[in-house]
Amino acid sequence: MATNKWGKRIKAFRKLKGYTQIEFAYELEISVSQLGEIERGKRIPTEDQLEYIAAKLDISLEELQPKVEGNEEKRYVGT
Repeated sequence: MATNKWGKRIKAFRKLKGYTQIEFAYELEISVSQLGEIERGKRIPTEDQLEYIAAKLDISLEELQPKVEGNEEKRYVGT
């Protein structure tokens, strides 16, 4: 599921940048439960939210985007 892949990448970059879930939720101005739902693939982030998350992580949206595998849709962003 594409949503889960976004969440896994957000979580991985969050940890790579040294944020706890609590700290990063505070940075994003959302609740910890909302961030947890995004990271678990239970909540679908909007394109604006993805851009904001990427900016807070100091990475490009392209870096944050899940890699394409097989017959999956090529892009979530900008389609």
